[in-house]
This record gives sequence, C-alpha cells and structure tokens, in this order.
Amino acid sequence: MSDETLPPNLPAAQPTVLKPSDEPQLVLLRHGQTEWSASGQHTGRTDLPLTADGEAQARSAGATLAAYEFAAVLTSPRTRARRTAELTGHADAVVDEDLAEWDYGPVDGRTSRDVSKILGRDFQIFDDGVRVLPPSAEHGEGRPGETLDQVAVRAARVVARAEEVLSGNGPGNGPGNGPGSGGHVLLVAHGHLLRVLATVWLGVDPRLGARFELGTAAVCLLGYGHGLRTIEGWNLAAQ
Repeated sequence: MSDETLPPNLPAAQPTVLKPSDEPQLVLLRHGQTEWSASGQHTGRTDLPLTADGEAQARSAGATLAAYEFAAVLTSPRTRARRTAELTGHADAVVDEDLAEWDYGPVDGRTSRDVSKILGRDFQIFDDGVRVLPPSAEHGEGRPGETLDQVAVRAARVVARAEEVLSGNGPGNGPGNGPGSGGHVLLVAHGHLLRVLATVWLGVDPRLGARFELGTAAVCLLGYGHGLRTIEGWNLAAQ
C-alpha cells in the first residue's frame, strides 16, 4: 500500500482497560521491553533498563490496569521490573527478592538458538534447565544457575504471601488492608518467573510453563472458581 492510499490521521491504538473482578484477583504484569527481550537473549540477574518502547509499554499497561485498586503491589528487585511498576503508577511497590527472574547462570545473555548450537540439538529451557552448560565467567558470572524446581519454590513463597492479602489475613501496601478486607494483588516481574508462578498457582508441573506464552508488558489474571485456583485471563494486552 502506498502512502497516498493510507487513511489520514489514524488515531493511536488505545489501551484495553480491564474491569476488575468483584472477587480478589492475583494480577501478574511482565516488565516492558529491554534490548535483550527484543533480541531473545535470556535475561536473569543481568540488570538491563527498559528501552523507550518498553517504557511506553509500561505506561500502556498502567492504563490497562487503571480501574484496579490494589491491596498490595510487589515487584522484582530488577531495574526493568521496578521501572515498570513505577510507570504503571506504583512507585511504592514493595521489592520481593523471590520475584527475581530465573538465575540462568551460563545461559544468561544467550538465546535459545545459541544454546541449541552448542548442544547440537534443540534446547528447551523448561525441560533442559540451564545447567546443560558449564559455568561461564562471561555468562552468569560463573554461577551454575537455578534449577526449575528452585524457581518454583521461590514462586510458591510469593503465592503464599499474596494469598494472605487476597484473603484479607495479611499486610498490604494499598487501600483496604487488614483482616477481612481481602483485595487484589499486583506482581510485577519477569516472563519465566511468572510462567512458573502460574503453574504453582494451578498446582501442576512447572514444566508446563513452557506452554504459557507471555509477551512484554502483558497482564494475567489469576483467581478462584468453584473452590479451585484458576486462570481468568492470560497474556492480555501483550505488547
């Protein structure tokens, strides 16, 4: 299509605004784009900032969640997550070390294609883990990296803390805190950590996280139905 055939003054796409559920939800938000998320490089403890596009994505996510009032907002300690929380309107988010991304060790900074070439076969991180490569000073500062089960243990601790607030039995950092006043909880973190957390929420094998695509600045909604933990929305408003 030539420039002459383009409709004039097309309006910018408006963010989808989500309507909060009447029942408390655990809301997940992946951080906005970084240089490595754009290139497909695994980014664990490496602390990269958001790109300009990533900052715009975070602001858009804030608009998507504008109708929510959160009883607690927790964020990963990494700069990309804390900045995302700030740009969504939650500069007071509480840092939770357990929300840090998977420590990829020797896979940090490499793409899946890079690792596949080294192994001579397809690499699937949820099946293979990151310890398929030896520790490397250039990747992960010589750390062996975490196992998937170790990431799941951290995620389970986050879920336990979040459920205290969801039920109204624990502290929060927003309106309506305290026993008997359960409210929504927002977690701002990373792609793989949040995918593992979703499997923990459902009580299924963490390897199933491989099946949950999650774009940058995407929103997910976890809740309850018929006495079960459920997924009410996944990869919403992904950028």
